[in-house]
Amino acid sequence: MDLLQISQRLAPEMIERLQARYRILQRIAVQQPVGRRSLAQVLGVTERVLRGDVDLLKAQGLIDVGPLGMTATQAGESVLRDMAEAIARLEGRSDLEQQLSERLGVRRVVVVRGDSALEPTTVRDIAHRAGQVVRESLRPPCAVAVTGGSTMATLADVMPKAPHAVAVEVLPARGGLGEHVELLANTVASQLAEKLGGTYRMFHAPESLSESTARKLATEPAVAAIMERIRNADMVVHGIGDALAMARRRGLDAHTEELLAGRGAVAEAFGYYFKPDGSTVYVMHTLGLRLEDLARIGVVIAVAGGAGKAQAICAAAKAYRIDALVTDEGAAQAILRL
Repeated sequence: MDLLQISQRLAPEMIERLQARYRILQRIAVQQPVGRRSLAQVLGVTERVLRGDVDLLKAQGLIDVGPLGMTATQAGESVLRDMAEAIARLEGRSDLEQQLSERLGVRRVVVVRGDSALEPTTVRDIAHRAGQVVRESLRPPCAVAVTGGSTMATLADVMPKAPHAVAVEVLPARGGLGEHVELLANTVASQLAEKLGGTYRMFHAPESLSESTARKLATEPAVAAIMERIRNADMVVHGIGDALAMARRRGLDAHTEELLAGRGAVAEAFGYYFKPDGSTVYVMHTLGLRLEDLARIGVVIAVAGGAGKAQAICAAAKAYRIDALVTDEGAAQAILRL
């Protein structure tokens, strides 16, 4: 029995305060900069109740309070990282993580509270926890390839800024033109590099091409050089999408949508569309990371949440190797019910 378990039995009120203060610090880190009133509303408490804990966190050097609101300090982010697994045990998520790891065949699974399909703030919680996993997995000097999408854009947004430069190069996993700029892999790569204290490269190429155009562009020296760097990255961080939702977002034609639906596609990653058994039913002609490249990449991190993503996550885990999955309780419980 560890110290937390002993404390839980001898002084449960102390553990409750610990959990409450952890949640306050976490919400500040995820929503920063955030005002006291907004924070109280999110946490469902009064400003008066919140004031004492906020003052303590400030006195301990875990948060800063400025004109724009409260922000977590480097010491605060460090406490969140160090306490994450202990809090998961206290809140009963460790068992869920273990069950999911065994069910999916994924070595490390991290589950955050809530269901991002029902609670928008949970998306930021997933992204923040994923950022911690990314930092823990970095082994500079290294190259990190990232995909685009809303979850990855949120990850780059909530990632704490490094205090000094790090020998990390962030690369877009694939070309992408035509989407919302903030969701492009290029944008995510540049923002994440700034937060990690590293450098980045751009990859300006349309996401969807004809087969002949993709083959021709791949022979261009500049394109071939960046593709070689991407395919030999040390880590890849990516989202997992619902097949038909991603087809619509990418503007695939009606015939292709019907093909995907008819073949039972449920998941999308890296431009590949998968059936529930992990088999590929459709591949976009695109430039960048290919499924076969994942075999030589050291760490593959997937980030996806919401009960509606359960089938997509299962299919992706069968289709290729995932070393770490960051998700939420909504998705985790739905996966175990499948």
